[in-house]
Amino acid sequence: MHSRKQYLLEIRKEYEQADMEGRGRLLDEAQKRTGLNRKYLIRTLNGPLRPGALRRRRRSRKYGAAVGSALVELWEVFDFPCGQRLAPLLRREVGRLRRLGELRCSDEVAEKLQQMSSKTVDRLLVRERQVRRLQRVRNPAAQPLMYQRVPVKVAAEWDTQEVGNVQVDYVAHCGRSTGGEYVHTISAVDIASGWWEGIAIARRSQQATELGVEQIRQRTPFRIKELHPDNDSGLLNELLWRYCRHWRIRLSRSRPYRKNDNAWVEQKNWTHVRKVVGYGRYESPAELELMNQIYELSRLFQNFFQPVMKLQRKQRIGGHIQRFYDTPQTPYERLVASGQLKKHALRELFAVYESLNPAELHRRLRALREQLFDLADRKLPVVIRPKHRGPGLLFGRQKNRGFA
Repeated sequence: MHSRKQYLLEIRKEYEQADMEGRGRLLDEAQKRTGLNRKYLIRTLNGPLRPGALRRRRRSRKYGAAVGSALVELWEVFDFPCGQRLAPLLRREVGRLRRLGELRCSDEVAEKLQQMSSKTVDRLLVRERQVRRLQRVRNPAAQPLMYQRVPVKVAAEWDTQEVGNVQVDYVAHCGRSTGGEYVHTISAVDIASGWWEGIAIARRSQQATELGVEQIRQRTPFRIKELHPDNDSGLLNELLWRYCRHWRIRLSRSRPYRKNDNAWVEQKNWTHVRKVVGYGRYESPAELELMNQIYELSRLFQNFFQPVMKLQRKQRIGGHIQRFYDTPQTPYERLVASGQLKKHALRELFAVYESLNPAELHRRLRALREQLFDLADRKLPVVIRPKHRGPGLLFGRQKNRGFA
């Protein structure tokens, strides 16, 4: 401000002696150098030269001490609301409180209180909030620094041919109530191959999540290059950040409230978790153990014997969109065909594949699933079973098992 004032004083000397064309050039230069409005510069350079001529004029105060004290009094009456909530109350209740004798002020103060905007209310109450140590009621980001460190990645940015980009998410098994502690499933899927891993943890804590992610990392036949959770603080936290840095894993996140950014894992949450273990509430150690046994067998059945299709392109035909998919292949076949696995990993995968019997896996999965549902049903006072049982995913029982 001081430098700009000195500059305008020097320009003024040339401006007074210049002709019309010269004054135009000086105004152009002054406008470029100072960024001030052209009309303001004309008034300033043409005005009388006096001390403080170039000093910025201050607006006179509209709301004095009387208005401020009355506002604080009303703020207390209505239990310290924010400006957005207090402003409409002032317009409606000032006259009524004056008639009741609860507010004593002049007509001018009452009129100003009723005309006050919500921003002005908050501005006038800043000092009072500091004195009373009242904080603004809001819901800030749980970990703003973590959100700044972890980049956002949308679905269109993924390389769908690179093996090792893994999306991870929670699936809550709380039944009809989120109260108390209950089992969560950590669901993870590789974008390129569709390879899925699932781990059940007793509660959604950061330490349990880190242990679950480590088990998933050890079981995957490929090296995890990038982890992509949503913005859940149970997944996106300092523990996972240090874990990814230790194992040299990139970390990205989805946009808030945009499930399509995690489309691959959201799909598996339905086909590989909900259609297998249902929607019931699981909270006991026995149920946790059964769920992990189910996931141990389900990952083998799904990854080695359940083909998946990948979308190739879309084409609009008339009023609908036709989708074209590639040839269905199992995640195991896609990993082998990718050429991105090491030789020892390929040998281990082939050995596991040769040792598996899909029919035996199917029977064992069905038996474990029946045990889990029976264990959950014992906690319910009344179990209403539908007469018609749909085919479910694999096991011949209704997919909504677990609701009473």
